[in-house]
Amino acid sequence: MRRAGQPAKKDVRDTTANPPQILITAQEAFPAFERRVLAARSHIVMGFRLFDPLTRLRSDAAREVGETWVDLLADALERGVRIDIHHADFDPVAAARLHRRCWRNVRVLCGLRELVGPKAAERLTVHSDLHPARTGALARVFFWPFVAAKMRQLVRQDAEGSKGSVRRRVLKYLPGVAYLRDHMRGRPPLSFPASHHHKLAVFDDRWLYIGGLDLNDRRWDDRAHDRPAQDTWHDIQVLLDDPALAVSARRHLETFLDTCAGRVAPAETPGLLRTLSQDQSRRRPWSMAPRTVVPEIALAHHRAIAGAGRLIYLETQFFRDRRLARALARRARHVPGLRLILILPGAPDTVAFEKTPKLDGRFGDFLQTRCLRILRRAYGPRLLVASPAQPRRSTGADFDADRASLSGAPLVYVHAKLSIFDDALGIVSSANLNGRSLRWDTEAGVAFDDPALVARLRRAALDGWLPDDIDAAGFFDTLDNIYPRLRQLVRTNSKAAPEDRLGFLVPYDRKAAEDTATPLPGMPEEMV
Repeated sequence: MRRAGQPAKKDVRDTTANPPQILITAQEAFPAFERRVLAARSHIVMGFRLFDPLTRLRSDAAREVGETWVDLLADALERGVRIDIHHADFDPVAAARLHRRCWRNVRVLCGLRELVGPKAAERLTVHSDLHPARTGALARVFFWPFVAAKMRQLVRQDAEGSKGSVRRRVLKYLPGVAYLRDHMRGRPPLSFPASHHHKLAVFDDRWLYIGGLDLNDRRWDDRAHDRPAQDTWHDIQVLLDDPALAVSARRHLETFLDTCAGRVAPAETPGLLRTLSQDQSRRRPWSMAPRTVVPEIALAHHRAIAGAGRLIYLETQFFRDRRLARALARRARHVPGLRLILILPGAPDTVAFEKTPKLDGRFGDFLQTRCLRILRRAYGPRLLVASPAQPRRSTGADFDADRASLSGAPLVYVHAKLSIFDDALGIVSSANLNGRSLRWDTEAGVAFDDPALVARLRRAALDGWLPDDIDAAGFFDTLDNIYPRLRQLVRTNSKAAPEDRLGFLVPYDRKAAEDTATPLPGMPEEMV
Protein backbone atom coordinates (compact mmCIF):
# COMPACT_ATOMS: atom_id res chain seq x y z
CA MET A 1 0.00 0.00 0.00
CA ARG A 2 1.26 3.48 -0.83
CA ARG A 3 2.13 5.61 2.19
CA ALA A 4 -0.15 8.61 2.61
CA GLY A 5 1.28 11.77 1.15
CA GLN A 6 3.79 10.03 -1.14
CA PRO A 7 3.87 10.21 -4.97
CA ALA A 8 2.04 7.49 -6.86
CA LYS A 9 4.14 4.47 -7.79
CA LYS A 10 4.24 5.45 -11.45
CA ASP A 11 6.37 8.46 -10.41
CA VAL A 12 8.85 6.49 -8.30
CA ARG A 13 11.60 4.17 -9.52
CA ASP A 14 12.07 0.55 -8.48
CA THR A 15 15.85 0.52 -8.14
CA THR A 16 16.41 -2.68 -6.26
CA ALA A 17 17.71 -4.54 -9.35
CA ASN A 18 19.93 -1.78 -10.82
CA PRO A 19 20.75 0.85 -8.19
CA PRO A 20 21.68 4.23 -9.66
CA GLN A 21 25.12 5.73 -9.58
CA ILE A 22 25.06 8.84 -7.36
CA LEU A 23 27.49 11.38 -8.83
CA ILE A 24 28.64 14.20 -6.56
CA THR A 25 30.27 17.14 -8.38
CA ALA A 26 31.45 17.19 -11.98
CA GLN A 27 34.56 15.25 -10.95
CA GLU A 28 32.31 12.17 -10.72
CA ALA A 29 29.56 13.16 -13.16
CA PHE A 30 31.50 14.29 -16.24
CA PRO A 31 33.59 11.09 -16.63
CA ALA A 32 30.45 8.96 -16.18
CA PHE A 33 28.69 11.06 -18.84
CA GLU A 34 31.65 10.66 -21.21
CA ARG A 35 31.78 6.89 -20.71
CA ARG A 36 28.12 6.54 -21.63
CA VAL A 37 28.71 8.46 -24.88
CA LEU A 38 31.62 6.16 -25.66
CA ALA A 39 29.45 3.11 -24.96
CA ALA A 40 26.43 4.31 -27.00
CA ARG A 41 25.55 2.09 -29.94
CA SER A 42 22.35 3.46 -31.45
CA HIS A 43 21.22 6.92 -30.34
CA ILE A 44 21.68 9.65 -27.76
CA VAL A 45 18.99 12.23 -26.97
CA MET A 46 19.76 15.04 -24.55
CA GLY A 47 18.48 18.36 -23.29
CA PHE A 48 20.49 20.92 -21.33
CA ARG A 49 20.27 24.52 -20.30
CA LEU A 50 23.93 24.86 -21.28
CA PHE A 51 25.83 22.34 -23.39
CA ASP A 52 29.27 23.61 -24.39
CA PRO A 53 30.90 21.27 -26.94
CA LEU A 54 34.30 22.85 -26.23
CA THR A 55 34.23 21.50 -22.66
CA ARG A 56 37.40 19.57 -21.88
CA LEU A 57 37.21 15.80 -21.57
CA ARG A 58 38.08 14.40 -18.16
CA SER A 59 38.11 10.60 -18.31
CA ASP A 60 41.12 8.66 -19.60
CA ALA A 61 38.92 6.70 -21.99
CA ALA A 62 37.42 9.85 -23.53
CA ARG A 63 40.81 11.55 -23.85
CA GLU A 64 41.89 8.70 -26.10
CA VAL A 65 39.57 10.12 -28.80
CA GLY A 66 40.39 13.80 -28.32
CA GLU A 67 40.51 16.81 -26.03
CA THR A 68 36.97 18.25 -26.01
CA TRP A 69 33.37 17.17 -26.39
CA VAL A 70 33.60 18.06 -30.09
CA ASP A 71 35.97 15.11 -30.47
CA LEU A 72 33.80 12.84 -28.32
CA LEU A 73 30.66 13.62 -30.31
CA ALA A 74 32.53 13.28 -33.60
CA ASP A 75 33.70 9.81 -32.54
CA ALA A 76 30.12 8.76 -31.73
CA LEU A 77 28.75 10.12 -35.02
CA GLU A 78 31.44 8.33 -37.01
CA ARG A 79 30.54 5.09 -35.21
CA GLY A 80 26.99 5.45 -36.49
CA VAL A 81 25.32 6.85 -33.35
CA ARG A 82 22.44 9.28 -33.89
CA ILE A 83 22.66 12.34 -31.61
CA ASP A 84 19.81 14.75 -30.88
CA ILE A 85 20.79 17.78 -28.76
CA HIS A 86 18.35 20.29 -27.27
CA HIS A 87 20.10 23.46 -26.09
CA ALA A 88 18.00 26.05 -24.25
CA ASP A 89 17.75 29.54 -25.71
CA PHE A 90 16.88 32.63 -23.65
CA ASP A 91 15.22 35.99 -23.86
CA PRO A 92 17.67 37.84 -26.13
CA VAL A 93 17.37 41.15 -24.26
CA ALA A 94 16.83 40.24 -20.60
CA ALA A 95 19.28 37.31 -20.76
CA ALA A 96 21.60 38.48 -23.54
CA ARG A 97 24.67 36.72 -22.11
CA LEU A 98 22.90 33.34 -22.05
CA HIS A 99 21.37 33.97 -25.48
CA ARG A 100 24.84 34.69 -26.89
CA ARG A 101 26.23 31.56 -25.24
CA CYS A 102 23.46 29.40 -26.69
CA TRP A 103 24.15 30.52 -30.23
CA ARG A 104 27.89 30.24 -29.81
CA ASN A 105 27.44 26.60 -28.75
CA VAL A 106 25.00 25.94 -31.60
CA ARG A 107 27.50 27.36 -34.11
CA VAL A 108 30.22 25.05 -32.78
CA LEU A 109 27.86 22.05 -33.05
CA CYS A 110 26.94 23.02 -36.61
CA GLY A 111 30.65 23.24 -37.37
CA LEU A 112 30.95 19.68 -36.08
CA ARG A 113 28.89 18.60 -39.08
CA GLU A 114 31.60 19.92 -41.36
CA LEU A 115 34.22 18.08 -39.35
CA VAL A 116 32.64 14.62 -39.65
CA GLY A 117 31.49 14.86 -43.27
CA PRO A 118 28.05 14.65 -44.88
CA LYS A 119 27.12 11.04 -44.05
CA ALA A 120 27.89 11.27 -40.33
CA ALA A 121 26.51 14.84 -40.23
CA GLU A 122 23.05 13.50 -41.07
CA ARG A 123 23.04 11.74 -37.71
CA LEU A 124 23.38 14.99 -35.71
CA THR A 125 20.37 17.19 -34.94
CA VAL A 126 20.77 20.39 -32.96
CA HIS A 127 17.87 22.43 -31.54
CA SER A 128 18.03 25.89 -29.98
CA ASP A 129 14.91 25.89 -27.81
CA LEU A 130 13.34 29.19 -26.83
CA HIS A 131 10.40 28.70 -24.47
CA PRO A 132 7.30 29.94 -26.35
CA ALA A 133 5.67 31.62 -23.33
CA ARG A 134 5.54 35.41 -23.71
CA THR A 135 4.50 38.30 -21.57
CA GLY A 136 1.08 39.70 -22.51
CA ALA A 137 0.64 42.74 -24.76
CA LEU A 138 -0.25 45.09 -21.91
CA ALA A 139 2.74 43.96 -19.87
CA ARG A 140 5.00 44.49 -22.88
CA VAL A 141 3.71 48.06 -23.26
CA PHE A 142 4.52 48.74 -19.60
CA PHE A 143 8.08 47.42 -19.91
CA TRP A 144 8.68 48.79 -23.43
CA PRO A 145 10.93 51.73 -22.34
CA PHE A 146 13.18 49.45 -20.29
CA VAL A 147 13.47 46.79 -23.01
CA ALA A 148 14.07 49.39 -25.71
CA ALA A 149 16.84 51.00 -23.65
CA LYS A 150 18.51 47.61 -23.10
CA MET A 151 18.30 46.83 -26.84
CA ARG A 152 19.92 50.15 -27.69
CA GLN A 153 22.66 49.38 -25.22
CA LEU A 154 23.26 45.96 -26.79
CA VAL A 155 23.54 47.22 -30.37
CA ARG A 156 25.35 50.47 -29.62
CA GLN A 157 28.80 50.92 -31.12
CA ASP A 158 31.25 50.47 -28.28
CA ALA A 159 34.41 51.25 -30.22
CA GLU A 160 34.83 54.93 -30.98
CA GLY A 161 35.47 55.55 -34.66
CA SER A 162 34.35 52.08 -35.80
CA LYS A 163 32.16 52.08 -38.85
CA GLY A 164 29.44 49.74 -37.80
CA SER A 165 31.57 46.60 -37.57
CA VAL A 166 31.08 46.25 -33.82
CA ARG A 167 27.33 46.69 -34.18
CA ARG A 168 27.13 44.10 -36.94
CA ARG A 169 29.20 41.67 -34.89
CA VAL A 170 27.00 42.18 -31.83
CA LEU A 171 23.86 41.52 -33.85
CA LYS A 172 25.45 38.47 -35.47
CA TYR A 173 26.06 36.90 -32.06
CA LEU A 174 22.67 38.04 -30.68
CA PRO A 175 20.29 36.87 -33.43
CA GLY A 176 17.26 37.33 -31.20
CA VAL A 177 18.07 41.01 -30.70
CA ALA A 178 18.51 41.45 -34.44
CA TYR A 179 15.13 39.80 -35.04
CA LEU A 180 13.35 41.99 -32.50
CA ARG A 181 15.00 45.10 -33.90
CA ASP A 182 14.05 44.28 -37.49
CA HIS A 183 10.54 42.87 -36.97
CA MET A 184 9.14 44.78 -34.01
CA ARG A 185 9.69 48.36 -35.19
CA GLY A 186 7.11 50.64 -33.62
CA ARG A 187 5.71 47.83 -31.47
CA PRO A 188 6.60 46.64 -27.96
CA PRO A 189 9.29 43.96 -28.30
CA LEU A 190 8.43 40.40 -27.35
CA SER A 191 9.60 39.17 -23.98
CA PHE A 192 10.12 35.54 -22.97
CA PRO A 193 9.98 34.97 -19.19
CA ALA A 194 10.48 31.18 -19.05
CA SER A 195 13.25 28.84 -20.17
CA HIS A 196 14.06 25.15 -20.54
CA HIS A 197 16.13 24.32 -17.46
CA HIS A 198 16.30 20.49 -17.56
CA LYS A 199 19.64 18.60 -17.68
CA LEU A 200 19.34 15.03 -18.91
CA ALA A 201 20.63 12.58 -21.51
CA VAL A 202 19.25 9.23 -22.72
CA PHE A 203 21.47 6.52 -24.20
CA ASP A 204 20.10 3.70 -26.39
CA ASP A 205 16.75 3.77 -24.55
CA ARG A 206 18.48 2.15 -21.60
CA TRP A 207 20.57 4.62 -19.61
CA LEU A 208 19.47 7.96 -18.14
CA TYR A 209 21.79 10.68 -16.85
CA ILE A 210 19.81 13.33 -14.97
CA GLY A 211 20.07 15.97 -12.25
CA GLY A 212 21.19 19.57 -11.86
CA LEU A 213 24.47 19.67 -13.80
CA ASP A 214 24.95 21.34 -17.20
CA LEU A 215 28.04 20.82 -19.35
CA ASN A 216 30.77 23.44 -19.47
CA ASP A 217 34.13 24.03 -17.84
CA ARG A 218 32.62 26.46 -15.31
CA ARG A 219 30.76 23.52 -13.75
CA TRP A 220 33.94 21.53 -13.16
CA ASP A 221 34.85 21.04 -9.51
CA ASP A 222 35.73 18.19 -7.18
CA ARG A 223 34.80 17.22 -3.64
CA ALA A 224 37.75 19.14 -2.17
CA HIS A 225 36.46 22.44 -3.63
CA ASP A 226 40.00 23.77 -3.24
CA ARG A 227 39.81 26.64 -5.71
CA PRO A 228 38.86 30.31 -5.79
CA ALA A 229 35.34 30.83 -4.46
CA GLN A 230 34.04 31.98 -7.84
CA ASP A 231 35.21 28.72 -9.45
CA THR A 232 33.55 26.32 -7.00
CA TRP A 233 30.48 24.35 -8.06
CA HIS A 234 28.70 21.65 -6.05
CA ASP A 235 26.14 19.59 -7.94
CA ILE A 236 24.45 16.17 -8.03
CA GLN A 237 23.55 13.88 -10.95
CA VAL A 238 22.40 10.28 -11.04
CA LEU A 239 23.01 7.68 -13.73
CA LEU A 240 20.41 4.94 -14.02
CA ASP A 241 20.33 1.67 -15.95
CA ASP A 242 16.53 1.66 -16.38
CA PRO A 243 15.05 1.10 -19.86
CA ALA A 244 11.49 2.07 -18.86
CA LEU A 245 12.62 5.35 -17.33
CA ALA A 246 14.97 6.03 -20.26
CA VAL A 247 12.05 5.68 -22.68
CA SER A 248 9.99 8.09 -20.55
CA ALA A 249 12.83 10.60 -20.61
CA ARG A 250 13.24 10.27 -24.37
CA ARG A 251 9.50 10.80 -24.79
CA HIS A 252 9.79 13.95 -22.69
CA LEU A 253 12.61 15.27 -24.87
CA GLU A 254 10.68 14.48 -28.04
CA THR A 255 7.48 16.20 -26.89
CA PHE A 256 8.28 19.05 -24.47
CA LEU A 257 8.55 21.66 -27.23
CA ASP A 258 5.13 20.82 -28.66
CA THR A 259 3.65 20.64 -25.16
CA CYS A 260 5.00 24.05 -24.19
CA ALA A 261 3.74 25.46 -27.49
CA GLY A 262 0.25 24.07 -26.76
CA ARG A 263 0.24 21.85 -29.84
CA VAL A 264 -0.11 18.55 -27.94
CA ALA A 265 -1.22 17.38 -24.52
CA PRO A 266 1.55 16.48 -22.07
CA ALA A 267 2.97 13.04 -22.79
CA GLU A 268 2.74 10.20 -20.29
CA THR A 269 6.23 9.72 -18.85
CA PRO A 270 6.04 7.12 -16.05
CA GLY A 271 8.82 7.54 -13.52
CA LEU A 272 9.86 11.01 -14.69
CA LEU A 273 8.88 14.11 -12.72
CA ARG A 274 8.49 17.32 -14.72
CA THR A 275 7.56 20.96 -14.71
CA LEU A 276 6.00 22.19 -17.96
CA SER A 277 4.26 25.47 -18.76
CA GLN A 278 2.52 27.08 -21.74
CA ASP A 279 2.00 30.55 -23.13
CA GLN A 280 -1.13 32.39 -21.98
CA SER A 281 -0.34 35.88 -23.29
CA ARG A 282 -3.19 35.97 -25.82
CA ARG A 283 -5.98 35.21 -23.41
CA ARG A 284 -4.36 37.18 -20.56
CA PRO A 285 -2.75 40.26 -22.15
CA TRP A 286 -1.78 41.64 -18.73
CA SER A 287 0.04 38.44 -17.73
CA MET A 288 3.78 38.30 -17.11
CA ALA A 289 3.73 34.55 -16.49
CA PRO A 290 3.17 31.29 -18.39
CA ARG A 291 0.47 28.83 -17.36
CA THR A 292 1.66 25.76 -15.49
CA VAL A 293 0.39 22.56 -17.12
CA VAL A 294 2.57 19.86 -15.50
CA PRO A 295 3.58 20.56 -11.85
CA GLU A 296 4.80 17.04 -11.04
CA ILE A 297 7.98 18.11 -9.21
CA ALA A 298 6.07 20.55 -7.01
CA LEU A 299 3.35 18.00 -6.29
CA ALA A 300 5.91 15.34 -5.38
CA HIS A 301 7.45 17.72 -2.85
CA HIS A 302 4.12 18.70 -1.31
CA ARG A 303 3.00 15.07 -1.02
CA ALA A 304 6.30 14.03 0.52
CA ILE A 305 6.17 16.91 3.02
CA ALA A 306 2.69 15.80 4.04
CA GLY A 307 4.04 12.33 4.88
CA ALA A 308 7.33 13.32 6.55
CA GLY A 309 7.71 12.53 10.24
CA ARG A 310 11.36 12.62 11.33
CA LEU A 311 13.88 14.38 9.05
CA ILE A 312 13.74 16.41 5.83
CA TYR A 313 17.05 17.12 4.10
CA LEU A 314 17.17 19.71 1.30
CA GLU A 315 20.06 20.92 -0.85
CA THR A 316 19.11 23.68 -3.25
CA GLN A 317 20.57 26.68 -5.03
CA PHE A 318 17.49 28.78 -4.18
CA PHE A 319 14.83 28.43 -1.50
CA ARG A 320 12.36 31.11 -2.57
CA ASP A 321 8.94 29.48 -2.92
CA ARG A 322 6.61 30.62 -0.13
CA ARG A 323 4.05 27.93 -0.97
CA LEU A 324 6.64 25.27 -0.22
CA ALA A 325 7.82 27.11 2.90
CA ARG A 326 4.26 27.25 4.22
CA ALA A 327 3.75 23.53 3.51
CA LEU A 328 6.93 22.72 5.45
CA ALA A 329 5.77 24.99 8.30
CA ARG A 330 2.34 23.34 8.49
CA ARG A 331 3.95 19.92 8.73
CA ALA A 332 6.27 21.10 11.50
CA ARG A 333 3.31 22.29 13.56
CA HIS A 334 1.50 18.96 13.11
CA VAL A 335 4.56 16.79 13.78
CA PRO A 336 6.53 18.13 16.78
CA GLY A 337 9.40 15.70 16.21
CA LEU A 338 10.05 16.70 12.58
CA ARG A 339 13.43 18.29 11.88
CA LEU A 340 14.64 20.13 8.78
CA ILE A 341 18.17 20.49 7.39
CA LEU A 342 18.52 23.05 4.60
CA ILE A 343 21.81 23.45 2.70
CA LEU A 344 22.08 26.71 0.70
CA PRO A 345 24.90 28.62 -0.98
CA GLY A 346 26.12 31.54 1.09
CA ALA A 347 24.72 33.90 -1.54
CA PRO A 348 23.25 33.80 -5.06
CA ASP A 349 25.95 33.89 -7.73
CA THR A 350 24.69 37.26 -9.03
CA VAL A 351 25.30 38.68 -5.55
CA ALA A 352 28.40 36.77 -4.45
CA PHE A 353 30.37 37.14 -7.68
CA GLU A 354 29.33 40.55 -8.99
CA LYS A 355 30.99 43.85 -8.08
CA THR A 356 27.54 45.42 -8.06
CA PRO A 357 24.98 42.82 -6.93
CA LYS A 358 22.32 42.34 -9.58
CA LEU A 359 18.70 43.16 -8.90
CA ASP A 360 17.51 39.60 -9.54
CA GLY A 361 19.82 38.26 -6.84
CA ARG A 362 18.75 40.95 -4.38
CA PHE A 363 15.07 40.22 -5.06
CA GLY A 364 15.86 36.55 -4.64
CA ASP A 365 17.43 37.29 -1.27
CA PHE A 366 14.24 39.11 -0.29
CA LEU A 367 12.08 36.09 -1.15
CA GLN A 368 14.47 33.67 0.52
CA THR A 369 14.60 35.64 3.76
CA ARG A 370 10.78 35.63 3.82
CA CYS A 371 10.74 31.86 3.33
CA LEU A 372 13.35 31.27 6.04
CA ARG A 373 11.37 33.45 8.42
CA ILE A 374 8.34 31.19 7.88
CA LEU A 375 10.47 28.13 8.66
CA ARG A 376 12.11 29.63 11.76
CA ARG A 377 8.74 30.44 13.30
CA ALA A 378 7.47 26.90 12.74
CA TYR A 379 10.57 24.81 13.49
CA GLY A 380 12.51 26.86 16.02
CA PRO A 381 15.50 24.77 17.19
CA ARG A 382 14.43 21.95 14.87
CA LEU A 383 15.68 23.95 11.84
CA LEU A 384 19.31 23.92 10.68
CA VAL A 385 20.22 26.21 7.78
CA ALA A 386 23.85 25.79 6.76
CA SER A 387 26.14 26.80 3.91
CA PRO A 388 29.47 25.35 2.80
CA ALA A 389 32.69 27.36 3.04
CA GLN A 390 36.21 26.17 2.34
CA PRO A 391 38.41 25.27 5.32
CA ARG A 392 40.87 28.09 4.59
CA ARG A 393 41.00 31.85 4.76
CA SER A 394 40.13 33.99 1.75
CA THR A 395 43.07 35.13 -0.39
CA GLY A 396 43.61 37.51 -3.28
CA ALA A 397 42.61 34.75 -5.70
CA ASP A 398 39.05 34.73 -4.34
CA PHE A 399 36.47 37.16 -5.66
CA ASP A 400 36.65 40.41 -3.73
CA ALA A 401 33.08 40.89 -2.55
CA ASP A 402 31.52 40.64 0.90
CA ARG A 403 29.17 37.78 0.04
CA ALA A 404 31.87 35.75 -1.75
CA SER A 405 33.12 34.72 1.69
CA LEU A 406 31.32 33.22 4.66
CA SER A 407 32.58 33.19 8.24
CA GLY A 408 35.96 34.41 7.02
CA ALA A 409 36.35 31.70 4.36
CA PRO A 410 35.61 31.51 0.61
CA LEU A 411 32.20 29.99 0.00
CA VAL A 412 31.47 26.83 -1.96
CA TYR A 413 28.74 27.51 -4.50
CA VAL A 414 25.82 25.07 -4.15
CA HIS A 415 23.88 24.25 -7.31
CA ALA A 416 22.51 20.82 -6.31
CA LYS A 417 18.79 20.04 -6.34
CA LEU A 418 18.22 17.26 -3.83
CA SER A 419 15.24 16.62 -1.52
CA ILE A 420 15.06 13.70 0.93
CA PHE A 421 12.12 12.91 3.23
CA ASP A 422 12.88 10.47 6.06
CA ASP A 423 13.92 7.19 4.45
CA ALA A 424 10.74 7.27 2.38
CA LEU A 425 11.56 9.41 -0.68
CA GLY A 426 14.50 11.04 -2.41
CA ILE A 427 14.17 13.42 -5.36
CA VAL A 428 17.03 14.41 -7.68
CA SER A 429 16.10 16.92 -10.34
CA SER A 430 17.01 20.10 -12.21
CA ALA A 431 14.47 22.12 -10.20
CA ASN A 432 15.39 24.65 -7.56
CA LEU A 433 12.94 25.24 -4.72
CA ASN A 434 11.67 28.49 -6.20
CA GLY A 435 8.55 29.41 -8.12
CA ARG A 436 10.39 29.57 -11.43
CA SER A 437 11.46 25.93 -11.30
CA LEU A 438 8.25 24.63 -9.74
CA ARG A 439 5.83 26.47 -12.05
CA TRP A 440 7.48 28.18 -15.05
CA ASP A 441 10.61 26.55 -16.45
CA THR A 442 10.91 23.14 -18.08
CA GLU A 443 12.39 20.79 -15.47
CA ALA A 444 12.95 17.04 -15.09
CA GLY A 445 13.83 14.73 -12.23
CA VAL A 446 13.42 11.31 -10.67
CA ALA A 447 12.17 10.06 -7.30
CA PHE A 448 13.32 6.99 -5.34
CA ASP A 449 11.41 5.23 -2.58
CA ASP A 450 13.63 2.28 -1.71
CA PRO A 451 14.66 3.02 1.92
CA ALA A 452 18.19 1.70 1.49
CA LEU A 453 18.73 3.82 -1.61
CA VAL A 454 17.22 6.93 0.00
CA ALA A 455 19.59 6.50 2.94
CA ARG A 456 22.51 6.01 0.56
CA LEU A 457 21.56 9.17 -1.32
CA ARG A 458 21.50 11.20 1.90
CA ARG A 459 24.79 9.64 3.04
CA ALA A 460 26.45 10.50 -0.31
CA ALA A 461 25.27 14.10 -0.06
CA LEU A 462 26.40 14.54 3.55
CA ASP A 463 29.74 12.83 2.92
CA GLY A 464 30.51 15.69 0.57
CA TRP A 465 30.30 18.15 3.49
CA LEU A 466 31.66 16.16 6.44
CA PRO A 467 35.32 15.72 7.46
CA ASP A 468 37.01 12.55 6.24
CA ASP A 469 37.59 11.24 9.76
CA ILE A 470 33.97 11.59 10.91
CA ASP A 471 32.59 8.80 13.08
CA ALA A 472 30.30 7.46 10.38
CA ALA A 473 28.85 4.77 12.62
CA GLY A 474 27.83 7.30 15.25
CA PHE A 475 26.65 9.82 12.67
CA PHE A 476 24.56 7.61 10.40
CA ASP A 477 23.58 4.56 12.46
CA THR A 478 20.10 5.97 13.02
CA LEU A 479 18.12 8.66 11.24
CA ASP A 480 17.57 10.50 14.51
CA ASN A 481 21.32 10.92 15.06
CA ILE A 482 21.95 12.98 11.96
CA TYR A 483 20.29 16.26 12.93
CA PRO A 484 21.80 16.78 16.42
CA ARG A 485 25.27 15.68 15.32
CA LEU A 486 25.25 17.88 12.24
CA ARG A 487 23.91 20.83 14.24
CA GLN A 488 26.72 20.43 16.77
CA LEU A 489 29.28 20.21 13.99
CA VAL A 490 28.02 23.44 12.41
CA ARG A 491 28.07 25.20 15.80
CA THR A 492 31.63 24.05 16.41
CA ASN A 493 32.70 25.32 12.99
CA SER A 494 31.07 28.69 13.63
CA LYS A 495 33.47 29.28 16.54
CA ALA A 496 36.61 27.91 14.87
CA ALA A 497 39.10 29.53 12.53
CA PRO A 498 38.59 28.44 8.90
CA GLU A 499 41.66 26.19 8.86
CA ASP A 500 40.51 24.43 12.06
CA ARG A 501 36.99 23.57 10.93
CA LEU A 502 35.63 20.07 10.53
CA GLY A 503 34.37 19.72 6.97
CA PHE A 504 32.66 22.56 5.11
CA LEU A 505 29.41 23.55 6.82
CA VAL A 506 28.93 26.79 8.75
CA PRO A 507 25.72 28.68 9.64
CA TYR A 508 23.96 30.42 6.76
CA ASP A 509 24.45 34.19 7.13
CA ARG A 510 20.86 35.37 7.42
CA LYS A 511 21.87 38.92 8.36
CA ALA A 512 23.95 39.38 5.19
CA ALA A 513 21.03 38.17 3.06
CA GLU A 514 18.64 40.55 4.82
CA ASP A 515 21.02 43.46 4.19
CA THR A 516 21.06 42.68 0.46
CA ALA A 517 17.35 41.85 0.17
CA THR A 518 15.37 44.20 -2.08
CA PRO A 519 11.59 43.89 -2.62
CA LEU A 520 10.19 44.52 -6.10
CA PRO A 521 6.46 45.24 -5.70
CA GLY A 522 4.41 43.89 -8.59
CA MET A 523 7.15 41.56 -9.83
CA PRO A 524 6.06 37.87 -9.96
CA GLU A 525 7.94 35.80 -7.42
CA GLU A 526 8.52 33.21 -10.14
CA MET A 527 10.72 35.66 -12.03
CA VAL A 528 13.68 34.64 -9.85
